[in-house]
Amino acid sequence: MSQWDRLLLNLGVWEGTFARRSPSGQLQSSIPSVVTLEGLNQNQTMRQVIQKLEDGETREQVLEYSALSRGVYFFETGAFSQGSLQRGPFSVFGAELGFIHGDRRLRLVQMFDPQAQLSQITLIQEQRQGVAGLSPQPPLTVNALIGTWQGEATTHYPDLRSPDHYSTMLQLERQGDSLTQSLLLPHQTITSQARITASAIRFGDGEAMVQVLLLPGGASSTTPLSLPKHQAFFLEAGWLISPTFRQRMIRRYDDSGALESLTFVAEQKQTESR
Repeated sequence: MSQWDRLLLNLGVWEGTFARRSPSGQLQSSIPSVVTLEGLNQNQTMRQVIQKLEDGETREQVLEYSALSRGVYFFETGAFSQGSLQRGPFSVFGAELGFIHGDRRLRLVQMFDPQAQLSQITLIQEQRQGVAGLSPQPPLTVNALIGTWQGEATTHYPDLRSPDHYSTMLQLERQGDSLTQSLLLPHQTITSQARITASAIRFGDGEAMVQVLLLPGGASSTTPLSLPKHQAFFLEAGWLISPTFRQRMIRRYDDSGALESLTFVAEQKQTESR
């Protein structure tokens, strides 16, 4: 399946909201939106219309394109990510990570200011126009994540080498306000400790802190609070689609600030045997 074919999985009219939030997760604004993705010329051209209702007026942006830019990548589910390929000094940096499942989409935009500080997060929840019976998804909670998650991951690379496919296991255990996370990869196990607050999970301290914001619609946003200098880092979005099914996407950057890889994970929560 080509990148263009994967884009076409997003065709349709999507109604939703653009909810802007502060770095601590506080809601700053919520703007109704309609995004239309229409295939033209036998789906050889994409027409994208973005309508937002701001200050009582509908603002519209229209884009037409027949090829994808180098900074956009789609997975087989139609999930995608686009954003900065290189961190630059004193420049805005950020990325969008988007998921699609049935008649729902969930997108997350993570932005850093020219001083490399996390400045804004925008959560975009959408559903296909005219589809009835979709109940609102609850906000994500720590307890919903506790347990063992068995996943299948695909990692793609900007240099177009062959993608990697592998199994993962993520274990999350809670003791009071402390969280232990263990990520089992084919050749590596990564264990880390975190502190639980009212709306976030925080790994590390000071400039090395990585924050997981727990958001509406089963969403999570994982970022450093400040982009580290001369150190590798990652941006991640997660979507708890059902109590036992979750998707995650991770953009990894190397110590020079260049995009290193893009990973999509689909994982199932393991039930305890009795």
